[in-house]
Amino acid sequence: MNPAEAANKILDTMLGHLGFAAQIEVDEQPEGPCLQILTSQSEFLIGRDGHRLDDLQYLVNRILRRHDPDAPRIKVDCEHYRTIHEDKLIEEVRGVAERVRVSGKPVKLRPLNAYYRRLVHNALMDEPGIETHSPDSRERLKRITVRLKGGARGDEE
Repeated sequence: MNPAEAANKILDTMLGHLGFAAQIEVDEQPEGPCLQILTSQSEFLIGRDGHRLDDLQYLVNRILRRHDPDAPRIKVDCEHYRTIHEDKLIEEVRGVAERVRVSGKPVKLRPLNAYYRRLVHNALMDEPGIETHSPDSRERLKRITVRLKGGARGDEE
């Protein structure tokens, strides 16, 4: 059984134990497999700001890696919530990058988890004249600073 099939089985079992009737589709994406949950009860699985979905994804990956330490990271989405949210975030940070380019002033983004920070860093990696910086800390949520390349770490919004 490949990792995506194993993760699908893990997620299906979890959802069954939680009492959810759902269909799961495996979507192979460039960054790895994504399990797309299709259900009429999506708001209960997504939770506030996607926190329950994050928890489901975390558990699926922990269980999968216990059985296969070399398994790829599996993304868990519900009714395309993550995809829509990620697209909005990338659009938002590109707007922030343009604002920084015009004003010359660095901007701190709202606190983000590691997954979303990685998305932001990758989205702005090729933006001319812009760089991103995450603080060194052990906190789960951190605020990325978007600034001009080589710019001072001065006042941030």
